Amino acid sequence: MAVRAGIVVTGTEVLTGRVADRNGPWLAEALRVIGVDVGSVVVVGDRPDDLRAALAFLAAGSDLVITSGGLGPTADDLTAAVVAEFQGRPPTLDAALEQRIAAVVERLTAARGWDTPPEAAAAGIAKQAQVPVGATVLEPVGTAPGLVVPVADGRTGPPVLVLPGPPSELQGMWPAAIGTDLVRRALGEATELRQSTLRLWGTPESELAATLRRVDDQLAGLEVTTCLRDGELEIVTRYAPEAEPAYARLAQAIRSGFADTLFSEGPTIDELVATALDERGWTMAVGEADTGGLLTARLTRPPGSSRRVLGGVVAYANSAKEELLDVPAAVLAEHGAVSPHVASLLAQGARERFGADVGVGVTGVAGPGGGTPEKPVGTLYLAIADPDTGSMASHRLRGDRDAIRQRTTTLVLQALREHLTSEPPT
Repeated sequence: MAVRAGIVVTGTEVLTGRVADRNGPWLAEALRVIGVDVGSVVVVGDRPDDLRAALAFLAAGSDLVITSGGLGPTADDLTAAVVAEFQGRPPTLDAALEQRIAAVVERLTAARGWDTPPEAAAAGIAKQAQVPVGATVLEPVGTAPGLVVPVADGRTGPPVLVLPGPPSELQGMWPAAIGTDLVRRALGEATELRQSTLRLWGTPESELAATLRRVDDQLAGLEVTTCLRDGELEIVTRYAPEAEPAYARLAQAIRSGFADTLFSEGPTIDELVATALDERGWTMAVGEADTGGLLTARLTRPPGSSRRVLGGVVAYANSAKEELLDVPAAVLAEHGAVSPHVASLLAQGARERFGADVGVGVTGVAGPGGGTPEKPVGTLYLAIADPDTGSMASHRLRGDRDAIRQRTTTLVLQALREHLTSEPPT
């Protein structure tokens, strides 16, 4: 039976969406790498009753429970105290830990010029130095220590690994956490849990579902999940090593059924475009309007972007198109800012201004206003110009402003991939 863990992410700011949860997904992948399956990730606010309920739910079906957040010095940071109570391990002040935390706080206070009243600082430090009896302390990466808290003697249940909320602190503490005796014993004989990804472009989920149904009886041991995002259909499969033959059958069925739309067996579209540019030894530049810099951000996401992406211009106003990318005012007046003519000129202008091999231009109506009967919200024009050829495409997208802008960046990246791989590099 697979070793399982449950994760509870604390913080009202995460629950309400003011802060995106980075810890749950990171922990789930870090656990998968060491062969641990995650049954649930639960997000709760800074309310003790909700945290207790989440701990009880996860403890019932997990070999290890992990919490993130709620370890700071303020009144709403309650995780350590609630976990101590839940595990039946009353907290007590660890004087040596208190001194170590105080030294960290003193360094931070001096470096950042804080003016914290001594009494308030001392109270916060003492709060963070409360350690449940019998718990293992994980040394702070920031100011908050982590904890591994076993269940009290005479009771049953998994240990609870208590980690800080800031992602850099949690990730920095992770190697020490999984190296503790309590966690190692809880994970026991965890075995490899493989994960493979196939990516399709332009295939409806219904078509994929039909293919999966035809081979369903050959896929024992596979956990197959699909996600349609901005036109890309992602198929992620998790499996133990002994199910490798079943995965090979699944991959072959998808290769055979979707040869025209299967564009990747692992790398993202961002990585594929970067690789295609590097294989040609080409550089590129961007002239974008409605995407407002999102396209350049995607293109510079892969490492080593400085050798292939020379720059980008967000030419939102017509004056910027004219002055920065040499789009003639007469063209804007005759055809409008959202037109294939302007997209082509943005691509060529970016290419020439930066001295790049490839230029990309994109303009559209992201909404919610600005549409016309001829060019409704969601209208998009994109152009690519290189030393020998050029290409132009138009699309009509649906959704709100953010969805249209995000989908546009993916469409442009897919168009770039197809353009760059249509002929072998010279």
